[in-house]
Amino acid sequence: MSNLAEGFDRASRKEFHKFIVVAKGSCAEVRSLLYVALDAGLMSKEDFHVAMRDAQELARILAGLRSAVSRQIPPAKVK
Repeated sequence: MSNLAEGFDRASRKEFHKFIVVAKGSCAEVRSLLYVALDAGLMSKEDFHVAMRDAQELARILAGLRSAVSRQIPPAKVK
């Protein structure tokens, strides 16, 4: 959420897009850490599955947002 807030407050769609990509990467880190927590016995399988489902849904939402914002970025000018 912080990545999205920071990117949204930047001066351009290109910057916002960059921070959406960072947020999606952070979401992938969380999914990876969920496996670590499960393997270490720090969470139940049920909690793991709930959290993983939510993280995967968030990744899909971020991918859609990234795609939508990407279409709003003006094409680069060729010099």
